[in-house]
Amino acid sequence: MADIRVFSGGAPKEALNVLTPQFEQRTGHKVHYSYAVISEIQKKLAAGDTPDMVFMPVGAIDALVKAGTLRAAPRGVLGSVGIGVVVREGAPHPDIATPEAFKNALLNARSVVHANPNATPSGVHLAKVTQQLGIDAALKDKLTYSNALDGGVQRITAGEAEIGIYPLSEVIAVPGIALVGLLPPALQSLIVYGAAVLAANATPDPAGAFIAFLTDGAHRAVWEKAGFEPPK
Repeated sequence: MADIRVFSGGAPKEALNVLTPQFEQRTGHKVHYSYAVISEIQKKLAAGDTPDMVFMPVGAIDALVKAGTLRAAPRGVLGSVGIGVVVREGAPHPDIATPEAFKNALLNARSVVHANPNATPSGVHLAKVTQQLGIDAALKDKLTYSNALDGGVQRITAGEAEIGIYPLSEVIAVPGIALVGLLPPALQSLIVYGAAVLAANATPDPAGAFIAFLTDGAHRAVWEKAGFEPPK
């Protein structure tokens, strides 16, 4: 039996809440999570913090494998999650079916919230989207950066923001939130999440067993319910 210390972004949290107790019961291992935005996890790893494993976007994992921070194996792909638009439960749903409709929905909204471009992949992407749509200046005074893990979604339920834009898995199970839909395909960015083990982990087998458990096809329905699409 082992204690497995995990650094994870917020996207897989809903599925992990379901699957982790099953893994612990089956193996006797105990999993301990520290959830943070991706930029914060990268800072902690760069500063020498050594969890047993991480759950992060695959691109970030690839870079850390190349840098020697993470092992090339074992690792796995958990699935991909798209970016969705949410409103407060009971509020009208804006039309977001096309890029032009999405643009107008943002322009007509009283206030908008999404993740910080300096902290998360979705924030980086949305900053590019608003620039692409040519509405940066128009949104300046009504756009708030607030990561889902830091209470951004609660700004919607509290009525502080009219429209929120976050990875689907971070909002799908939040009480008081209604999903309008995913971003139009032309503006969408699928974030592929993976799992990897620290190079400094001298006993990687428990973490490897956890990766194998999470990526087992028998648990696919849990990931899909949590907003993830199967790995390609």
